[in-house]
Amino acid sequence: MENFNMSRSTTFYALGLSYKKADAVVRGKFSLDTKAQSDLLMQAKAEGIESLIVTSTCNRTEIYGFAHHPYELIKLLCENSNGSVEEFRQAAYIYKNEEAVSHMFRVGTGLDSQILGDFEIISQIKTAFNNSKREGLVNTFLDRLVNMVIQASKKVKTETKISSGATSVSFASVQYIIRNVTDIGNKNILLFGTGKIGRNTCENLVKHTKNSHIALINRTKSKAELLAGKLNVIVKDYDDLKEEVQQADVLVVATGAQKPTIDKTSLALQKPLLILDLSIPRNVDTNVEEIPGVTLIHLDYLSQITDDTLETRKQHIPAAEAIIDDMKLELNTWVNGRKCAPTIHALKAKLNDIVSAEFALQKKKRTNFDDVQIDLISSRIIQKLTNHFASHLKNENTSVDQSIEFIEKVFQIGQLAPNKTFSSIEEKYRINLS
Repeated sequence: MENFNMSRSTTFYALGLSYKKADAVVRGKFSLDTKAQSDLLMQAKAEGIESLIVTSTCNRTEIYGFAHHPYELIKLLCENSNGSVEEFRQAAYIYKNEEAVSHMFRVGTGLDSQILGDFEIISQIKTAFNNSKREGLVNTFLDRLVNMVIQASKKVKTETKISSGATSVSFASVQYIIRNVTDIGNKNILLFGTGKIGRNTCENLVKHTKNSHIALINRTKSKAELLAGKLNVIVKDYDDLKEEVQQADVLVVATGAQKPTIDKTSLALQKPLLILDLSIPRNVDTNVEEIPGVTLIHLDYLSQITDDTLETRKQHIPAAEAIIDDMKLELNTWVNGRKCAPTIHALKAKLNDIVSAEFALQKKKRTNFDDVQIDLISSRIIQKLTNHFASHLKNENTSVDQSIEFIEKVFQIGQLAPNKTFSSIEEKYRINLS
């Protein structure tokens, strides 16, 4: 296996925190809202980072990008979140080059999701990619990589059954409610927050509880009204949140706030209350558990609930991994083709220089020198020679880096002319995915 060098001066990294090592509290500290993500991109651009994307969901916050040292990216994350470098060191992961590429494929295809086969992350990757592209922070390699991860995600979703059955955090939360609340059809359910998880949870509540007492509250009332119109549920004013909580039997909190919106001071309960906090950072202060009759369940607990559906999904992991391997091989072929191009072009130019110099010498010695025929024959010979070298470099058993180094050394084409500038990725990066 060759050394996987993305660049002669920078390395491709994937780093961040996820549910695997970081609990909800730590993930909350490193969570990045829309503004924080935008600020991070602006800072990256100002600090000379060439290409990166950043994602932040309830389960993970990650940066994929090029840097001279991972600390350049860690610094961006810590300075735009509430997390410290020490907290990052204790709970984070850092992958580089081949491992970083593999990690993005596993994340994008749902193999690394907290609930196996949950594909919501791919929409986050698409959004992150588009945000970076608008800021000019996506180079050719990252563009190709992200698009191939999106392709892999589609293939895994359509060609395997790894996402079969209804299993997600929102579905798990509704199943928990059904199993733990008696007579759920007649209970008062209040859902606070109508983001993606909130919307999905509301849809599952309507579908599986047959409850006609579901109410929505959102800071932006129009968003709640739009969802309520589709699902035929009630909308309440944000100003009435405290009063509505007192009437609820079940409270589902799924807001994007950076600090708790519900705590024990906002609860003046006269009856038991089940609270499900589906937010990162936590939007329900744990001090609510000090109130008799209050049960607080967080999404990390819900994500641990396994059933037959998840066991069935595990059987399809090998098929998903086979798709990923095929896509990585395709990416590797593309990368090596781009990687070899400048050497082949330089070799061809060198051979042409050698031939031209020899022709000039022979023309001085011969009066009947046929320029046209000689040019035709020499160009065909040069093309055949370069084709042989190109075939060798593209062979899967070839050590590409060593071969390129050898060719450049033998033909003395490793040094670029000082007045020559390059903009394409094949002339900027030495990339190998094998």
